[in-house]
Amino acid sequence: MEKFKYSFGDKRYHTWNYHLKNKFNEKIFKVALDAGFDCPNRDGTVAYGGCTFCSVAGSGDFAGDSVDPIPVQFEKIRADMQSRKWKHGKYIAYFQSFTNTHAPLAVLKEKFESALEIEGVVGLSIGTRPDCLPDDVVEYLAQLNNRTYLWVELGLQTAHEETSRLINRAHDLTCYIEGVRKLRKHDINVCSHIIDGLPGEDYEMMMDTCRTVAGMDVQGIKIHLLHLLKGTPMIKQYEKGMVSFLSQEEYTDLVVDQLEILPPEMVVHRITGDGPIDQLIGPMWSTDKWSVLNGIDDALKRRDTCQGAKYEEDAYARTHTALR
Repeated sequence: MEKFKYSFGDKRYHTWNYHLKNKFNEKIFKVALDAGFDCPNRDGTVAYGGCTFCSVAGSGDFAGDSVDPIPVQFEKIRADMQSRKWKHGKYIAYFQSFTNTHAPLAVLKEKFESALEIEGVVGLSIGTRPDCLPDDVVEYLAQLNNRTYLWVELGLQTAHEETSRLINRAHDLTCYIEGVRKLRKHDINVCSHIIDGLPGEDYEMMMDTCRTVAGMDVQGIKIHLLHLLKGTPMIKQYEKGMVSFLSQEEYTDLVVDQLEILPPEMVVHRITGDGPIDQLIGPMWSTDKWSVLNGIDDALKRRDTCQGAKYEEDAYARTHTALR
């Protein structure tokens, strides 16, 4: 690491844990909740069927149970954490499942405020889509941002329009850029979600999606591995031979390459993706999460590189990519 000017504690990338420890000086846990919202890509607001990769749980397979009120969900998850090894800390309430700004403002306020009233909650993380940021909701998010520690997580997944159509994303890159602009106008932290391994995408396409995020005014990123789950629309594409899984080696090398071109200050919220093992079709190696994470750490060390190592030299590519 000495030949690079960036250091992130005991890691070679700017992890979520490193960021939180520096900000709060204590252990912070993220508690995933299901507020019972729908998605405009499922209910006909913008489309039907949802994104082809999305599970019946709306990508909230490890979140709480929507039949329970927010405080009840939270306490169940906190009790489970404390019954294992984490006895002390504070919490970020993570509204994960489906689209968490796709409801009338009064409903959003009831859900978010109930989470903020829970003892130990120091912030909110709200997962949503860029086409679900009406002005009144953004104004409320701006108010929340002045009262608590707030992140808004926006699913981009890919910067390529042909892939977006193939996975039924139902919004384009321009919509995403506008959504980021609306949030950043109020200094709201934005975390971009991207997926590696989407149908039809090669190495350069996946790098260009990461490069696009690296050039935007976003403060965090989640790099997901595509994992195929039973019951998702992507099964039909898989059966037609349109979906092939990255090997662990391919994914590891790709993620390291992507980390190198990210700005060093960008918080990496996660660098893999997993799903319920009883629902997973592939890639099966993704079930060993620690092997994936350790493999990425080992590759960074082996290559003697880190997040941001090539950010400055990649500036030309960022400004001249066909996606910009």
